Amino acid sequence: MRKSSRGDFVFSADRLIRLVVEEGLNQLPYTECTVTTPTGHKYEGVRFEKGNCGVSIMRSGEAMEQGLRDCCRSIRIGKILIQSDEETQRAKVYYAKFPPDIYRRKVLLMYPILSTGNTVIEAVKVLVEHGVQPSVIILLSLFSTPHGAKSIIQEFPEITILTTEVHPVAPTHFGQKYFGTD
Repeated sequence: MRKSSRGDFVFSADRLIRLVVEEGLNQLPYTECTVTTPTGHKYEGVRFEKGNCGVSIMRSGEAMEQGLRDCCRSIRIGKILIQSDEETQRAKVYYAKFPPDIYRRKVLLMYPILSTGNTVIEAVKVLVEHGVQPSVIILLSLFSTPHGAKSIIQEFPEITILTTEVHPVAPTHFGQKYFGTD
Protein backbone atom coordinates (compact mmCIF):
# COMPACT_ATOMS: atom_id res chain seq x y z
CA MET A 1 0.00 0.00 0.00
CA ARG A 2 3.04 2.27 0.19
CA LYS A 3 2.54 3.47 -3.40
CA SER A 4 -1.24 3.19 -3.58
CA SER A 5 -3.41 6.15 -4.47
CA ARG A 6 -5.16 7.88 -1.60
CA GLY A 7 -8.50 6.60 -2.91
CA ASP A 8 -7.30 2.98 -2.89
CA PHE A 9 -5.75 3.46 0.55
CA VAL A 10 -8.98 4.87 2.02
CA PHE A 11 -11.05 2.11 0.39
CA SER A 12 -8.82 -0.61 1.89
CA ALA A 13 -8.61 1.11 5.26
CA ASP A 14 -12.39 1.50 5.42
CA ARG A 15 -12.79 -2.22 4.66
CA LEU A 16 -10.44 -3.14 7.52
CA ILE A 17 -12.17 -0.65 9.81
CA ARG A 18 -15.53 -2.21 9.02
CA LEU A 19 -14.24 -5.69 9.80
CA VAL A 20 -12.74 -4.74 13.17
CA VAL A 21 -15.82 -2.64 14.08
CA GLU A 22 -18.14 -5.56 13.29
CA GLU A 23 -16.05 -7.90 15.44
CA GLY A 24 -16.12 -5.31 18.24
CA LEU A 25 -19.90 -5.16 17.99
CA ASN A 26 -19.99 -8.97 18.17
CA GLN A 27 -18.36 -8.68 21.61
CA LEU A 28 -21.15 -6.46 22.98
CA PRO A 29 -24.08 -7.86 24.97
CA TYR A 30 -27.35 -8.50 23.17
CA THR A 31 -30.82 -9.85 23.85
CA GLU A 32 -32.93 -12.10 21.67
CA CYS A 33 -35.98 -10.58 20.04
CA THR A 34 -38.66 -11.45 17.51
CA VAL A 35 -38.63 -9.39 14.33
CA THR A 36 -41.64 -9.21 12.03
CA THR A 37 -40.52 -8.85 8.42
CA PRO A 38 -42.35 -6.60 5.91
CA THR A 39 -44.03 -9.76 4.55
CA GLY A 40 -45.38 -10.61 8.01
CA HIS A 41 -43.03 -13.47 8.80
CA LYS A 42 -41.54 -13.80 12.26
CA TYR A 43 -37.77 -14.04 12.64
CA GLU A 44 -35.84 -14.74 15.83
CA GLY A 45 -33.08 -12.15 15.91
CA VAL A 46 -30.94 -10.21 18.34
CA ARG A 47 -30.79 -6.62 19.51
CA PHE A 48 -27.92 -4.80 21.22
CA GLU A 49 -28.56 -4.10 24.86
CA LYS A 50 -28.63 -0.41 25.69
CA GLY A 51 -25.51 1.19 27.05
CA ASN A 52 -22.84 1.01 24.36
CA CYS A 53 -20.75 3.84 22.98
CA GLY A 54 -17.72 4.56 20.88
CA VAL A 55 -14.79 6.79 21.82
CA SER A 56 -12.33 7.88 19.16
CA ILE A 57 -8.82 8.97 19.99
CA MET A 58 -8.41 12.02 17.79
CA ARG A 59 -7.35 12.46 15.08
CA SER A 60 -6.69 9.09 13.46
CA GLY A 61 -9.39 7.37 15.55
CA GLU A 62 -11.95 9.59 13.84
CA ALA A 63 -11.33 7.59 10.66
CA MET A 64 -13.11 4.70 12.40
CA GLU A 65 -16.23 6.63 13.42
CA GLN A 66 -18.05 6.25 10.09
CA GLY A 67 -17.47 2.49 10.12
CA LEU A 68 -19.07 2.34 13.56
CA ARG A 69 -21.97 4.55 12.49
CA ASP A 70 -22.49 2.44 9.35
CA CYS A 71 -23.07 -0.58 11.60
CA CYS A 72 -24.82 1.11 14.50
CA ARG A 73 -26.47 4.40 13.47
CA SER A 74 -27.60 5.69 16.83
CA ILE A 75 -24.50 4.87 18.90
CA ARG A 76 -23.11 7.75 20.97
CA ILE A 77 -19.50 8.69 20.22
CA GLY A 78 -17.12 10.52 22.53
CA LYS A 79 -13.69 11.93 21.72
CA ILE A 80 -10.28 12.23 23.33
CA LEU A 81 -7.42 14.35 21.98
CA ILE A 82 -4.04 13.12 23.14
CA GLN A 83 -0.71 14.22 21.73
CA SER A 84 2.79 13.04 22.53
CA ASP A 85 5.44 15.50 23.63
CA GLU A 86 8.08 15.43 20.89
CA GLU A 87 10.98 15.48 23.36
CA THR A 88 9.76 13.13 26.10
CA GLN A 89 7.32 10.99 24.03
CA ARG A 90 4.90 11.24 26.98
CA ALA A 91 1.24 11.37 26.05
CA LYS A 92 -0.76 14.38 27.23
CA VAL A 93 -4.56 14.76 27.22
CA TYR A 94 -5.78 18.02 25.66
CA TYR A 95 -9.51 17.33 25.30
CA ALA A 96 -12.04 14.72 26.42
CA LYS A 97 -15.80 14.75 25.77
CA PHE A 98 -17.95 11.71 26.58
CA PRO A 99 -21.61 10.85 27.01
CA PRO A 100 -22.47 11.94 30.59
CA ASP A 101 -23.31 8.37 31.64
CA ILE A 102 -20.22 6.76 30.11
CA TYR A 103 -19.48 5.02 33.41
CA ARG A 104 -22.55 2.81 32.75
CA ARG A 105 -21.62 1.97 29.15
CA LYS A 106 -19.53 -0.57 27.26
CA VAL A 107 -16.88 1.39 25.32
CA LEU A 108 -15.49 0.69 21.85
CA LEU A 109 -12.22 2.66 21.95
CA MET A 110 -11.09 3.46 18.39
CA TYR A 111 -7.44 4.02 17.49
CA PRO A 112 -6.20 2.53 14.21
CA ILE A 113 -2.43 2.37 14.75
CA LEU A 114 -1.11 1.05 18.04
CA SER A 115 2.64 1.61 18.20
CA THR A 116 3.99 2.18 21.75
CA GLY A 117 0.62 1.93 23.51
CA ASN A 118 1.23 5.20 25.39
CA THR A 119 -1.66 7.08 23.77
CA VAL A 120 -4.14 4.29 24.44
CA ILE A 121 -2.94 3.90 28.03
CA GLU A 122 -3.55 7.63 28.61
CA ALA A 123 -7.00 7.35 27.00
CA VAL A 124 -7.93 4.41 29.22
CA LYS A 125 -6.75 6.35 32.29
CA VAL A 126 -9.09 9.20 31.32
CA LEU A 127 -11.97 6.75 30.85
CA VAL A 128 -11.23 5.20 34.27
CA GLU A 129 -11.24 8.71 35.80
CA HIS A 130 -14.78 9.02 34.36
CA GLY A 131 -15.83 5.78 36.08
CA VAL A 132 -15.39 3.31 33.21
CA GLN A 133 -14.09 -0.10 34.25
CA PRO A 134 -11.27 -1.38 31.98
CA SER A 135 -13.14 -4.70 31.66
CA VAL A 136 -15.87 -2.99 29.57
CA ILE A 137 -13.40 -1.33 27.16
CA ILE A 138 -12.80 -2.95 23.77
CA LEU A 139 -9.92 -1.38 21.85
CA LEU A 140 -10.49 -1.44 18.08
CA SER A 141 -7.23 -1.13 16.15
CA LEU A 142 -6.11 -1.89 12.61
CA PHE A 143 -2.42 -2.47 13.26
CA SER A 144 -0.60 -3.14 16.50
CA THR A 145 2.96 -3.75 17.51
CA PRO A 146 3.61 -6.54 19.99
CA HIS A 147 5.21 -3.96 22.30
CA GLY A 148 2.16 -1.67 22.17
CA ALA A 149 -0.32 -4.46 22.90
CA LYS A 150 1.86 -5.80 25.72
CA SER A 151 2.21 -2.34 27.28
CA ILE A 152 -1.57 -1.90 27.37
CA ILE A 153 -2.23 -5.38 28.77
CA GLN A 154 0.42 -4.88 31.47
CA GLU A 155 -1.25 -1.64 32.57
CA PHE A 156 -4.86 -2.81 32.09
CA PRO A 157 -5.06 -6.63 31.94
CA GLU A 158 -8.89 -6.58 31.76
CA ILE A 159 -9.09 -4.64 28.49
CA THR A 160 -9.94 -6.43 25.22
CA ILE A 161 -7.82 -5.60 22.17
CA LEU A 162 -9.10 -6.35 18.66
CA THR A 163 -6.74 -5.73 15.75
CA THR A 164 -6.34 -6.92 12.18
CA GLU A 165 -2.56 -7.37 12.40
CA VAL A 166 0.24 -7.56 14.93
CA HIS A 167 3.63 -6.63 13.47
CA PRO A 168 6.84 -5.14 14.95
CA VAL A 169 6.61 -2.14 12.60
CA ALA A 170 3.47 0.03 12.69
CA PRO A 171 2.45 2.05 9.59
CA THR A 172 2.71 5.44 11.29
CA HIS A 173 1.64 7.33 8.15
CA PHE A 174 -1.96 6.11 8.45
CA GLY A 175 -3.61 9.37 9.58
CA GLN A 176 -1.81 11.53 7.04
CA LYS A 177 -2.59 9.17 4.15
CA TYR A 178 -6.22 8.59 5.22
CA PHE A 179 -7.04 12.29 5.65
CA GLY A 180 -4.91 13.44 2.70
CA THR A 181 -2.48 15.53 4.73
CA ASP A 182 0.70 13.69 3.69
